[in-house]
Amino acid sequence: MERTGRGAVATSTNFIERRLPGQVFGIKYGIAVLTLDRPRAKNAISRALLDAFRDKIEALRYDPETRVVILRSGVERVFCAGADLKERATMTPSEVTQFLTRLRRAFRDLETLPMPTIAAIDGAALGGGLEMALCCDFRVAGPGALVGLPETRLAIIPGGGGTQRLTRLIGPGKAKELIYTGRNLKHTEAEAYGIVTRSTLEDAYTESLNLAREILPQGPIAIRMAKLAIDRGGPLDLDAGLDFEQACYAQVIPTEDRLEGLKAFREQRKPVYQGR
Repeated sequence: MERTGRGAVATSTNFIERRLPGQVFGIKYGIAVLTLDRPRAKNAISRALLDAFRDKIEALRYDPETRVVILRSGVERVFCAGADLKERATMTPSEVTQFLTRLRRAFRDLETLPMPTIAAIDGAALGGGLEMALCCDFRVAGPGALVGLPETRLAIIPGGGGTQRLTRLIGPGKAKELIYTGRNLKHTEAEAYGIVTRSTLEDAYTESLNLAREILPQGPIAIRMAKLAIDRGGPLDLDAGLDFEQACYAQVIPTEDRLEGLKAFREQRKPVYQGR
């Protein structure tokens, strides 16, 4: 991403970008790219950044053109350093509680987006930064990635859902080990622990784009229903999960996309799905 002067972002050939407070948002070919860009604070999550983040997530939820979302950083060597501790130091205890409530809601909003989401981790994703990435369907880590929940070093615990999502992802034993020790993991270690979906020797953003482009040709309604079936049905017992899967399947039967898929198969061509 090219920059022209202080705080400016040039439009590239790959994305149409428009500036937000602390962020850049771009869309092309059904891929929405939300770029954290607060370089002086290493993308630390302030009140202002959190407000802008929630606004963009809400817009994405109802955007029919977006089929995949990539969350990345525009700052070198950092994905997100977590909460803005300088701002946190000025908060009263009640303000801290209020901020954490808003943070959890924002992360839940990200987690429940109907389309697939990918966190491209090309730097440090620590504390709230990792908690944000854990809300995505996929986490892709580049060679400079460093992930961890080091809050216990500051005599606090992860407050943005880290104790819950990390435990559900890798199990209580490994989650306790990482949280109790405050240990940070490099990209290959994070993959071995099961925290990231894949690690790459190239940059994570490029690999994330490759993954997004693999998803794009598939039926968008089918992808959304598959995500819903996995996320909502997974925690249920098997019989209840199968019933929920059936309910999700019922949503794709009357779609034009399903008929297009059958027609394309008969005609031996690639289908063109419209999300209808």
